[in-house]
Amino acid sequence: MTPAVRIGKRSLLAILATSMVGIIAFTWPLFAAQDSQAVAHANDAPWLFAIVVPLLLAVVLAQFTDGGMDAKAVALLGVLAAVVSALRPLGGGAAGLEPIWVILVLGGRALGPGFGFSLGAVSLFASALMTGGVGPWLPFQMLGAAWVGMGAGLLPRANGRTELVMLAGYGAVASFAYGLLLNLWFWPFTAGLPAAIAFEAGAPLSQNLVSWIQFSIVTSLGYDIPRAVLTVVLIMLAGTTILTALRRAARRANFGAVPTFEPVKT
Repeated sequence: MTPAVRIGKRSLLAILATSMVGIIAFTWPLFAAQDSQAVAHANDAPWLFAIVVPLLLAVVLAQFTDGGMDAKAVALLGVLAAVVSALRPLGGGAAGLEPIWVILVLGGRALGPGFGFSLGAVSLFASALMTGGVGPWLPFQMLGAAWVGMGAGLLPRANGRTELVMLAGYGAVASFAYGLLLNLWFWPFTAGLPAAIAFEAGAPLSQNLVSWIQFSIVTSLGYDIPRAVLTVVLIMLAGTTILTALRRAARRANFGAVPTFEPVKT
């Protein structure tokens, strides 16, 4: 089955460029000099929007120029992004109970890594607009969700129960990884923390990594565990049905079909 969004050369370069900017945005405080005048990411948010949004747009444009995204793929992307936007307020982030990750994981798995990357970024942006969740954290959420969706599409081939267990395991790991990663956008700038979990500018990388993990265990593990449990349960219960529906939609859409024209017989 042809993926909904194929990754061509231009698409790959655009995704790599966006991911590289994201990695730098997440990790630069860990490598900053001790006398660096680091400021909170709230001040950097306009710059991150100015960089990340055009790069995400470049990914979509690259899909078009590569012939990897057509009108049917755009329509399906819009439908699933709308589903995520509708589901996100249901959890409201309460205790990490967020059902949206099931759609991102299964969408990326069924429709390919390129589609998963676009779905993660677009759906988090759309849902933030709907719920009033626009803030300095949004570029980081968009990038994290894009990587989760793309990772699901890059998983090895499997079928039946094996595929479902693999996706559930990936969903659990992704749930913890997303929480761990999102802590990086604000943890280095959080004041008043105990020394054991505080960021120290200019300290050895290993020391700050340990502090980051300890900070995540103390502050966000209570959100990450419910997120992982809910994702695993929903994938095991509804994963087969959702995958079947998405794959049937992809087969009917016949992504990548090349039209042929025949002369009219007179």
